[in-house]
Amino acid sequence: MNAIVLTGEVLTAREVEDAARRRRPVRLDPAARGRMAKSRALVEEAVRAKRIVYGVNTGFGDLADTTIGEEDLARLQQNLIRSHASGVGEPLDPPAVRAIIVAKANSLAKGLDGVRPEIAEFLLALLDRDLLPVLPSIGSVGASGDLAPLAHLSLVLVGEGETTWKGERMASAAGLRLAGLRPIVLAAKEGLGLINGTQGIGGILALAAASLDNTIEHAVLAAALSTDALRGTDEAFDPLLFRARPHPGGRRVAAMLRALLEGSAIRESHRGIPKTQDAYSIRCTPAVLGAAAEALQSVRRTLEIELNSATGNPLCFPDEGRILSGGNFHGEPVAMAADFLAIAAAEVGSIAERRVARLVDAKVSGLPPFLASDPGLHSGYMVAQYTAAALVSENKVLAHPASVDSIPTSAGQEDHVSMGFHGARKARAAAENAKRTVAIELLVAAQGIERLRPLRSSAPLEGALARIRAAVPPLGEDRPPGPDIERLVRLIDEGILREGLPRPAPEEE
Repeated sequence: MNAIVLTGEVLTAREVEDAARRRRPVRLDPAARGRMAKSRALVEEAVRAKRIVYGVNTGFGDLADTTIGEEDLARLQQNLIRSHASGVGEPLDPPAVRAIIVAKANSLAKGLDGVRPEIAEFLLALLDRDLLPVLPSIGSVGASGDLAPLAHLSLVLVGEGETTWKGERMASAAGLRLAGLRPIVLAAKEGLGLINGTQGIGGILALAAASLDNTIEHAVLAAALSTDALRGTDEAFDPLLFRARPHPGGRRVAAMLRALLEGSAIRESHRGIPKTQDAYSIRCTPAVLGAAAEALQSVRRTLEIELNSATGNPLCFPDEGRILSGGNFHGEPVAMAADFLAIAAAEVGSIAERRVARLVDAKVSGLPPFLASDPGLHSGYMVAQYTAAALVSENKVLAHPASVDSIPTSAGQEDHVSMGFHGARKARAAAENAKRTVAIELLVAAQGIERLRPLRSSAPLEGALARIRAAVPPLGEDRPPGPDIERLVRLIDEGILREGLPRPAPEEE
C-alpha cells in the first residue's frame, strides 16, 4: 500500500483506519518537518530570552503561576508525563493505539506545538516496528484533551512505561531495545506538546466512524433480504416518495433497496395479493438508515477538521512571533460528534432487530416458527433474536450522551470538561453492537429466503446469499448460532458481502 503522508492538513478518518487496522505505512511530509522546526525555534528563543510562557517554564494547570528555572526545564517535561500517566483499566486494543499515534503525529505535523520533528518521527517509528505503548482505557475527561492516555503514550518515548512487542507486554526500555530505538530526552515544551490534545478521542472515533459506515452499507443489504423474505412490497421505496421528501440519505437508501430487489421472483409471486402496507421496520428503512448515514457524514466532517487541527496549549505561531495560550484542547466538538455517532449506531441496530423479530414470528411472517426445520423439536433462531435484543438494549445505554456531563479537575482550573474520551469509547462499542445486530439479521433473513424455495430472489440478493452460504450453511438441525453470527461479522468487516452489489447513480437517488 502507498504510504499515508502526514501534513497536518488532509488526514482522513479512512486513512486513520487504514493505518490502524491494515497497517498502511505512514510518513511525515518534509514540509511538515520545516514547519515543526520553525515553531521549535520560537520556543527556544523564548527560553533564551527568559520570557515566562505557560508550559515552557511554568507549572501546569492550577500550578501555572509557578515559575521553573532554566536548569530544571528538561526535568519539568519528564515529571509532567510521569505524573499525568495515571490511567487505569483494561488497555486499549492495538488498532485504537495505532489510530491515536497517527492522529497525534498528524497534529504535531501541523507545526504549531513547538516540538522537534524528531518527536513525530519517533511516533511513526513505533508504528513501523509495531511497538505499541500500553494505554489504559480510563483516565481522560477530555479536558486538556486526553492527558492520561497521551501521557502513557509519551512515556514510551523516554523509555518508561510499558509496550507490547509482537504481542508480548514488557517494559518500554526492553521494547525499544528490541525494536532498535533509543529513548528521547524531551526538551522544553515537548512533554506538554505530546500530552495536550484530543487525539485519543479522534483516533478512537475514526475507528467507530469507519465501522458504522461499513455496517450501514450491510444494513441496507440485510433490510432488502428481510423485505423479500417477509414478502414485503417495494412500493415504499418509489422515487416519487423521495422527491416529496428529498433527504439525501433517504433517497440513496431507497435507491439501493430498489436496485437490490429488482427482478425478485419472490416479489413477483405476491404482487397481485392485496397488502396495504408493511410494518414501519420495512417501509421506513430509508428514513432510519438514511438519517443514520447523514448523521455519520456530519460526524466525519467534524472529526476530519479535528484530526487536522492543532489542539495543544500553548500554540506557537512563528510567522507572527507569538506563543498563545487558549482552549483548543477542549474536546467538546468531537465529544458531541461521538454522542451523535452512538445514537446513529443505536438506531441502525434497533430497526434491524425489529425485522429479525418479524422474521422469527410465524404469526406475522407466514414462515415456520423461528425458521426452524421442525418447530418444537428444533428452536431454530429463537434465541438469535434474544441476542439482537440484548445488543440493542445495550446500545440504548451507550446512546446516553457523555458530552452533557462535566466534573471539575485541577483544583477548579479545568472547571468544564467534555468527557469526549468516554464518548468515543462508547460510540465505538455502539458501532460494534450495531454490526453484530446486522450480522444476526443477515443470518436470519438468509434463512427466511431459504424457507421460500423454490422461489428465488433478485440476482444481487442471490449473489449475496451465495456468499453468506459459503461461510454459513442453511439451518437444518439446531446448532449454536453464535459461531455463525461471528462468521458473518467477519464477512462484514472484510466487505465480502458488498461485492457485486448495484451502486445507484446519483440521478437515480
